[in-house]
Amino acid sequence: MKHLCTITPCSSFRTFFTFSLLLFTVLPAMSGDSGSDLAKEVQIRRTSYGVPHILAPSLKGVTFGLAYCELQDYGERVIRPLIDARGDLAKIDGYQAIDRDFARQMAYQRTVATYSLLDQATRDMLEGFAEGVNYYLSVHPERFPEYKGWHFTGYDVAARNNFVITPRSGSDFVRRWKERQAIQDSLLALEEGSNAWAFAPERSRSGHAMLVRNPHLSWKAGYYEAHLTVPGKLNFYGDFRIGGLFGIIGGFNDRLGWATTNNHPDLDEVYAFEADTTAADHMLVDGASVPLERKLLQAEFRNGQAMATETREFLFSPYGAVIHRENGKIFVLKHAGDGEFRRCQQFARMMMAQNLEEWKAAMRIQAITSSNYTYADADGNIFYVWNAAAPQISHISGGDTAATDVSRSREVWSRYISFDELPQLQNPSSGYLHNENDPFHFTNLDHLLMPQKYPPHFPAPRLRQRSQHSLQLINNHESFSLEEVVEMKHSMRMLLADQVKEDLVEALTATKPKKEMRKVLEHLKNWDNRVAAESRGGVLFQEWFVIYSQKMTGKQRYDIPWSFDDPMTTPSGLSNDSVALAALTEAIDILNERHGTYDVAWGDVHRLRRGKLDLPVGGGPGSLGCFRVLAFETDEDGKRKIRGGDGWQLAVEFSTPPKAYSILAYGQSNNPDSPHHTDQAEMFANNQMKAVAFSEEDIQANLLKSYRPGEE
Repeated sequence: MKHLCTITPCSSFRTFFTFSLLLFTVLPAMSGDSGSDLAKEVQIRRTSYGVPHILAPSLKGVTFGLAYCELQDYGERVIRPLIDARGDLAKIDGYQAIDRDFARQMAYQRTVATYSLLDQATRDMLEGFAEGVNYYLSVHPERFPEYKGWHFTGYDVAARNNFVITPRSGSDFVRRWKERQAIQDSLLALEEGSNAWAFAPERSRSGHAMLVRNPHLSWKAGYYEAHLTVPGKLNFYGDFRIGGLFGIIGGFNDRLGWATTNNHPDLDEVYAFEADTTAADHMLVDGASVPLERKLLQAEFRNGQAMATETREFLFSPYGAVIHRENGKIFVLKHAGDGEFRRCQQFARMMMAQNLEEWKAAMRIQAITSSNYTYADADGNIFYVWNAAAPQISHISGGDTAATDVSRSREVWSRYISFDELPQLQNPSSGYLHNENDPFHFTNLDHLLMPQKYPPHFPAPRLRQRSQHSLQLINNHESFSLEEVVEMKHSMRMLLADQVKEDLVEALTATKPKKEMRKVLEHLKNWDNRVAAESRGGVLFQEWFVIYSQKMTGKQRYDIPWSFDDPMTTPSGLSNDSVALAALTEAIDILNERHGTYDVAWGDVHRLRRGKLDLPVGGGPGSLGCFRVLAFETDEDGKRKIRGGDGWQLAVEFSTPPKAYSILAYGQSNNPDSPHHTDQAEMFANNQMKAVAFSEEDIQANLLKSYRPGEE
């Protein structure tokens, strides 16, 4: 248990903020290490497909090298997030960025005030990354002349991971949540989630635990594959986020690794306090009149060729940002993670952990406020936790739309549910763990995490088709090689077709179809229920189901809906045959007009288009029960090109040394002129992954070039 950090500083704290920021403007660097000194100790080895393996004798040096590599591959996308973290983006983009700048300024102030509380290892890594950016800009001024004079520090890198809820961001919070829910409810929307598997040694042919990491974000999300080595301290391979250090999502070291999948815990409450009618800007708490705090911030913005400033006033309560005032009520948002500054430190300790207990100790910091974590290690452990900085609340949660009336401070939550009380499962007897963004209850079908064990504001049980597909692949007693796991991960089945196609075929058969509709019937019967590039039938089925679902909005689509008591065989069948047949007729007409025929192969329509490449590709929406998740957008020629889904993938076996495969579909660089912009795309389209070079022997065997920063 721990108290949530408050976000509103007292007046003396504000004085400290001001002093710190003045000090920051006077001192351009935070350490005595010069960029050129650090550059001399860093060795960058690029292996096949341009993956950087960065070797340095210090934590500061290795992150210096990471920043340098990111700039080589992604350029401006590394710089702008650091300017954004400082709250200075409007100096470049103009007034359109000023709202965000005000919010980021508060987070930046919080970062400055708490930076010294981080441990030395974390600060070394943050400062090394900043120095790597500065050094690159100094030795390559011609690449980014518009950023001449910008200088970055560890504060900027740390602030990328910190946030403070402001009145503006707080009032937008519920709106954004509703929009996200609406998007998630759309059948073909990109599910911003992931798949994760862990297998115990008894499920592995080699006798070593295995882990699979498979996120489904936009292909513009900025995953960056890299390997960081500091002998005796750190040896981590995984994905980083462009323009930052501790946006790490998953990866492994010599001894252990983890994968994340999005969850959506209830992390906030909106409280409605009575306003004090006798005093302006006061609210009633515990029978006392409590003043609200007004805070003034000033932001600069580019105004044509000149610079201008704007000052805004923000209002806070002792419990969080004031997001609304109406009818004698003052509404306050209290959000988990508001003002939390140790996310970087938690990630650093996770990266350097050597066993499950050390890794759990890092997780108990609870600075990372959400995401399921699936873990495996060289000792043979597998572990899952529905991670959340979940508030301990004594009232019924207002959820995302309702405020809770309170009059006493004890009614406002002040502690998190401890890490060890969160839903979790370790080393289940059937030897597997999985998550595909559904809640925790069915993490292992032989060891259900029953809902009555957990607070009512935890999510209700749910098992969608993508999760069911996953369980059909691994809920058995088979053992697999790592290569077989990779092949299994590329399953091309569309589970929804297994559940409802038979009903559609029977309904169409009952009409005694003639001529063209008889061909449609045979087309559906012959379809193998897969979304492989060569499969025919999936394009029509997908178009049909989208139209059918739209016609059934607000009604039950399935003959038998999903049931907690029968989680793997429900839903099934169609609830309305006549609507289904009408939708099928519409789908045929649409496809005939769009593609000239409904009888097209999946890959004729669904394409991987990057640079000059235009490749057929298999995979589809997780909402239709596809495990190889891809999201598409309509291109100018009416075909559909990938915009997100599977992109960065990792499968690792914890042998000595670890053995792994990975793929970064959109390449190691966003520069079209780079040889590593599209060199993994064809492999991805062919459902293949590259061997990871982790050991020194493998690095040397796959070496493309080796250099020090500034000497490439």
